[in-house]
Amino acid sequence: MAAPIALDGLYEEQRRFLWSLCYRMTGSAADAEDVVQDTFVRAIERPPRRTDEPLRPWLVKVALNLARDLLRRRRRRDYIGPWLPSPIETELDEPGEPPSHEPATFEGRYDLLESVSFAFLVALETLTPTARGVLILRDVFDYSVRETADALDLSEANVKTSHHRARKAMAAYDGARQPPTAALRESTRQALVHFLEALEHHDVDAIETLLAEDVRTTTDGGGEFRSALRTIEGREHVMRFYLAVVGNAANGVVRILSLNGVPSAVADIPAPGPGIAPRLTLTAELNHEGKIAHIYVVSATAKLTALR
Repeated sequence: MAAPIALDGLYEEQRRFLWSLCYRMTGSAADAEDVVQDTFVRAIERPPRRTDEPLRPWLVKVALNLARDLLRRRRRRDYIGPWLPSPIETELDEPGEPPSHEPATFEGRYDLLESVSFAFLVALETLTPTARGVLILRDVFDYSVRETADALDLSEANVKTSHHRARKAMAAYDGARQPPTAALRESTRQALVHFLEALEHHDVDAIETLLAEDVRTTTDGGGEFRSALRTIEGREHVMRFYLAVVGNAANGVVRILSLNGVPSAVADIPAPGPGIAPRLTLTAELNHEGKIAHIYVVSATAKLTALR
């Protein structure tokens, strides 16, 4: 029988990294928290045979298996409207550092802040749960092929094949990607503030100037609140959508916070009408010309658990 694990300090020592990994795997703050909690329950109830060895590899394997199972269940459930990640507050030094691994030898590694961006997490939704795990371990947390194989119970050949396919599936994201540099964050903050001001004043000319011609907006109300049931495309359609709904948040209190690597708006509406969410987040993504290319709005209550 395996010896019991001394949990004193283990939870605080490993929780942040495991949560960081599980959030990228699931795109959900609440699900990441559940997976981490279940992982430590497993450590208490069914500990590994060798408790004298480092526990992080074992904890990572358990967490990844639980996260993959969760993703498979999620894909079998119907979801009303588009699915978006949970907004999380981020700082410049995004929490959760990768462990020591072999030096990276591949190109295009995603840093920790980019890998929690809405665009990146939405792109990951096109991958299978296993391919998602491979890409995150290899290209975000710098795991070697062998370490990735051990963590996901795959052969090294399968890791290489899955990694190649995952990279291919991410090609569209890679072609448009913009890592969240300080300059991009400041440009995003200015564009967002000007967009909100233009909406407040119904300044059509200013809105048109800020939006890219092929701008899109994706809203996630989870079937709980009013939201668009598909992604809206094109400057005219996006502008009309926001001008039509801006009155619903007329008395809202808006804060600018760093969410998922970029400045975003959090609106709290004190007395929302029927079907109107009491809180929502708005995150803007800029294109290479500095225009707003995508606007993500999340209002589903279950998605906002990580916000103050």
